[in-house]
Amino acid sequence: MTMKWAAIALLLAGPVVGGGLDPLVALCDGCHGPDGVSQWSDMPTIAGISELVHADALLAYKDGARPCEESEFRFGNTSCAATNMCAIATPMTDAQIEALASYYAAKPFVPAVQEFDPTLAARGASVHEKACQHCHSDNGSNPDDDASILKGQWMGYLQRTFAEYAAGTREQPPAMKFTMDPLSDADVEALIHFYAGPD
Repeated sequence: MTMKWAAIALLLAGPVVGGGLDPLVALCDGCHGPDGVSQWSDMPTIAGISELVHADALLAYKDGARPCEESEFRFGNTSCAATNMCAIATPMTDAQIEALASYYAAKPFVPAVQEFDPTLAARGASVHEKACQHCHSDNGSNPDDDASILKGQWMGYLQRTFAEYAAGTREQPPAMKFTMDPLSDADVEALIHFYAGPD
């Protein structure tokens, strides 16, 4: 373990009481943006995501069920320090995971403002309606589905996530895999542009 990850593990070693959540929030906001609203195309916004989805994601990183390459994100003149979610999640206690999930679930989701192809988005709307709407209602914007928020999420993050699903490096729920497997590459690209665009 490098000195950087050892320092993070030490930070996470304390209990979540009183202001004890503040250092964890600062760590998350450092890459996911103020109040969990990302400024980087490859980094997801985590504000507004349901507690269940957020906690499951951290547990998946902790268990190694999601890929955890160390990466650095840049946006204009600012950058997010190289981060490995598995190294961050592994020392977290269940109480810390639950506290973080609750904290960010209470924050408002802010859709990313980004370029997208309207023609592809229109096709993606049809693909969503046929294949995804039953689990991702309201065009993928309803946090109460406990299926994450897709509408308004950053395109770079969506592209990376769909690629990980296709490569089998990121675990999918059986129902989602059953739905995703028949989709063509063109269907997936259209979905990404649909989710990247506004309502």
